[in-house]
Amino acid sequence: MSMSELGTPLLHFSLFFCLFCPMVFSALPSNQSKTMITLSKLLNSTELSWDITKDPCSWKGVTCSGGNSSVIAISLSGFSFSSSDFLPLLCQIDSLRSVDLSNNSLTSIPDGFIKRCGENGGLELLNISRNRLQGTLPTFQGFGGLKFLDLSYNLLSGNISLQLNGLDALKSLNLSFNHFDGLIPANLGKAMVLELLVLSTNDFRGVIPDHIMDYRNLTLIDLSVNKLSGSIPDRIGNLPKLEVLILSSNNFNGAIPQVISSIATLKRFAANQNNFEGSIPSRITTFLKNLDLSYNMLSGSIPSDMLSPSTLETVDLSYNRLEGSLPSKISQSMVRLRLGSNSLNGSIPSGAFGTHEKLMYLELENNSFSGLVPPVLGSCQNLSLLNLAGNNLSGALPGELGSLSHLQVLKLQLNKLIGGIPVEITQLQKLSLLNISWNMLNGSIPPEISHLRNLVNLDLQGNHLSGVIPKSIEGMDSLLELQLGGNQLTGEIPKMPTTLQIALNLSTNILEGPIPNSLANLAALEVLDLSNNKLTGKIPTFLAEPRSLIRLLLSNNQLSGTIPKFGPWLTFDVNGNKDLINATTSDTSPKSAQKGRSIAAALVIGFAAALFAVGVVTGLAISISRRYYRVNDEYPQSAENLPLPQVLEGSLLTANGIHRSSINFNKAIEVVANPANVMLKTRFSTYYKAVMPSGSSYFVKKINWSDKIFQFGGHDKFRREMEFLGKLSNSNVMTPLAYVLTVDNAYLFYEFAQKGTLFDVLHASLGSALDWASRYSIAVGVAQGLAFLHGCTFGPMLLLDLSSRNIMLKSLKEPQIGDIELYKVIDPLKSTGSISAIAGSVGYIPPEYAYTMRVTMAGNVYSFGVVLLELLTGKPAVSEGTELAKWALSNSFKEDKWDHILDFKVSRTSLAIRSQMLALLKVALSCVNVSPEARPKVKNVLRMLLNAR
Repeated sequence: MSMSELGTPLLHFSLFFCLFCPMVFSALPSNQSKTMITLSKLLNSTELSWDITKDPCSWKGVTCSGGNSSVIAISLSGFSFSSSDFLPLLCQIDSLRSVDLSNNSLTSIPDGFIKRCGENGGLELLNISRNRLQGTLPTFQGFGGLKFLDLSYNLLSGNISLQLNGLDALKSLNLSFNHFDGLIPANLGKAMVLELLVLSTNDFRGVIPDHIMDYRNLTLIDLSVNKLSGSIPDRIGNLPKLEVLILSSNNFNGAIPQVISSIATLKRFAANQNNFEGSIPSRITTFLKNLDLSYNMLSGSIPSDMLSPSTLETVDLSYNRLEGSLPSKISQSMVRLRLGSNSLNGSIPSGAFGTHEKLMYLELENNSFSGLVPPVLGSCQNLSLLNLAGNNLSGALPGELGSLSHLQVLKLQLNKLIGGIPVEITQLQKLSLLNISWNMLNGSIPPEISHLRNLVNLDLQGNHLSGVIPKSIEGMDSLLELQLGGNQLTGEIPKMPTTLQIALNLSTNILEGPIPNSLANLAALEVLDLSNNKLTGKIPTFLAEPRSLIRLLLSNNQLSGTIPKFGPWLTFDVNGNKDLINATTSDTSPKSAQKGRSIAAALVIGFAAALFAVGVVTGLAISISRRYYRVNDEYPQSAENLPLPQVLEGSLLTANGIHRSSINFNKAIEVVANPANVMLKTRFSTYYKAVMPSGSSYFVKKINWSDKIFQFGGHDKFRREMEFLGKLSNSNVMTPLAYVLTVDNAYLFYEFAQKGTLFDVLHASLGSALDWASRYSIAVGVAQGLAFLHGCTFGPMLLLDLSSRNIMLKSLKEPQIGDIELYKVIDPLKSTGSISAIAGSVGYIPPEYAYTMRVTMAGNVYSFGVVLLELLTGKPAVSEGTELAKWALSNSFKEDKWDHILDFKVSRTSLAIRSQMLALLKVALSCVNVSPEARPKVKNVLRMLLNAR
């Protein structure tokens, strides 16, 4: 149930006031006028603009009764009020019926407010949601007329017993997103007129109380994201008006009761991410519109009539243990059908999808379906996503799919498809991801592939494709990743799209000729794999120049000449080229000039491209990979003889006297002119180590001013944004201390992080030194930083890229989140293209970004969940082509097997540490839930982390 749906009663209540409030300007009673004037002075907000010379009934947020004879509603939503001193004054207005204080920064509800409003007795609506209220729930005595109470999105805690018992008229109660614990309250108003009960995202334990089933007016129950256990009581069928039942992300077990099928009013039932087992009850969807039972342990087959009811719109049964065939009758109203990661088999019935005009998402991946890809799917004209990957489908790829004019994602990898790539596929103008890798396709790549101008990820690797790479591929100017490895392609390498960023993989083919100089135009490319071909000639020197490239594979070709001197930022392999000469020695035997972690040749030979197809497992064509990599600051490269950048201005942002006296702008310009000072690189910027004349070290980050993804709107906008960021104060967030503007670039100053990135420390040589105490401190610190960013007074600051590569460590227990300025300099809402609409590093990108094209707080929580999994498992976000989040979820179905997920060298230390790690694993798994709505808010994540200690 969305917040907009929950707000419907509030809307009706507001409309009631509006309809009966004609514009008549008669005077209020003197006592109310005095109270309103006193209130105005006490609030003293310029945003309110309350003019005490005018009738208070004309003030913003004030609603009066007919004839303006009394004040009946006051809305002070969204004014960032932090002091609660004015609250008791409100209820001196005895005619007040509605008080809306949502979206402020209030930390407490004064006793005087509760007492005075309770004596008033006429208050019908009280909304203090989205504040920072702390402490326990107050006892509402005397609120006999209160109908709507919303205290959601606060920090309230403790048990709830009799505090609500006096609310005789209560119809809507929303206490979601707090810290309440103990049992679900059974006393929710003596009159039992409650209609909406929302207690989601708290710490409630125990079972669903039987007494709730006596509230026969209930239309909505949301108990999701708690720690509830036991089974669903059969008495749930006694609620004759129940429309929505949400039990997601708890510890419920047992079978789903058959009585659910008999609730004729029930439209939505969500019980995903629990421990339900057994078979799916027959006729469960008879009356439903939406059903979500994903991430459970349900077994047996899907009832033959389950997907056919005419009102059914969405069904999610993914990540269970279902087997048998797919029912042949699918509702004409179906919008989304998710059955992935089960054990379903048989063919996909052609008759199931004949004329489904409303179907937008069909996900049947990771099952055992066989037979053909039904050509009739081409009739589902509104399909946006079709995922049939990881099955046993055979036969030709039907050209009828080319009729799906709205299709954005097509995933058919890891099947047994044969034949050529039908030219009709190139008609899919909205397609952003095409993955038909690891099949048995043959023939050539059709030149018409260039018609897919919106394609961001093209993956054809691991097939039997032959012929030349079409020259027209150069015109695919949205392409970020191209995977053509493991085929039989011949000829020379043509010009490639200059937009390529994530990877260009042409390995394990029969390509010949020299490495073309046109590859120098791929300035943003990170991974280039040309291994296992027949390439000849020299290795171009431009591949050794500082650029975005971090991995270069040229092994097993026929290259000759001297190996260029590659910088330490580049991991590369040139083994298997017998005529290459190492520049540092006269020995002509082939050598790898790698620096840093080497890549084993065995992982390269035999489709090494699989390691770099990380875009495949994300399913996100719209991702932008932003990987950090370490560079040795002792790299002996002399500065280029170029004039220093012309400084336009320099500005100090920090009030810290030590930093203000230490930062030297001229020294910074000298530092960034010398590549030897490079410490870290990101997709969008370069970090330099700058030692000031005072001896203090700083990071100076260079931002590429000319890069098209940065939409500063001029220097003025940049100044304003930096002034804002400079005022942020949180020990776990990298905030700029100063900046320098030159003609072409912007340089930001940050505190120097001695230990480098979390990725380096965790996955490189220091990983063994990172004990549990350090990992736990890092997890808590990152959560604190993220909670701070999401809770900013002027609205949440979102992270376009949160990964272990942009978390800096001042010490092994002091993390800092970096790259927070990207949210300010890249506006996803103003972007019209997929390239800058969504950002993130591969492995950290939440699955919904592929469809929503929108960065969200829930998406940030997913990325944090991946970081937490890294700390718990010791594994990187992507390992051998598999995403850590998906690996962890797929191995989490049996909680008694969770030990196998943890990093054994850490969990074995003690039983106490193992217990803490298991507690945090549960948090991490909730964060990487495929459903954004089921993920906890970051402040609740932080609370759960702290409680685990």
